[in-house]
Amino acid sequence: MKKFENFSQWFDKTLINADILDNRYPIKGFSVYKAWGAKISKKITEMLEERLEATGHSQVLFPVTISEDAFAKEAEHIEGFNTEVFWVTHAGKRRLSKKMLLRPTSETGMYPMFAYWIRSHADLPLKTFQSVSVFRYETKATRPLLRMREFLWNEAHTAHKDWNEAERQVKEALEIY
Repeated sequence: MKKFENFSQWFDKTLINADILDNRYPIKGFSVYKAWGAKISKKITEMLEERLEATGHSQVLFPVTISEDAFAKEAEHIEGFNTEVFWVTHAGKRRLSKKMLLRPTSETGMYPMFAYWIRSHADLPLKTFQSVSVFRYETKATRPLLRMREFLWNEAHTAHKDWNEAERQVKEALEIY
């Protein structure tokens, strides 16, 4: 099969043949990282984490679930994610009194915690990162590695005492990523 005759088929076949990914998992949009895919992903994550730690970021790991209340408080930020949310409504056979969602992005879960951690200017800068799975119910055609419903994600989040410090952080982040 030639790449430019049917790129999608060629791409999928290449990922499978190279032991990178298998998109035949029985739930659309979810893929299995095979031997090489897992190694590549692990190496990329290690490289990012090393660079972030070298610049003073600390690793954190937030839960995969976010409360509906916290998500709703960030209405403007999450506007684009509303239609892509995986809702958690049951635990076993019991219906939950409050819905939760699987993390489509982390700001809504992280920033309320930052308010506990930052009590004065002495707590700044706060520089964190996490490497986690993110879940988005992509409604368009899903593509392995390009548009999936669960994907691996590294994200840094920081808080600073002033605009100049924040601007330096943005430039630093551009170099890291």
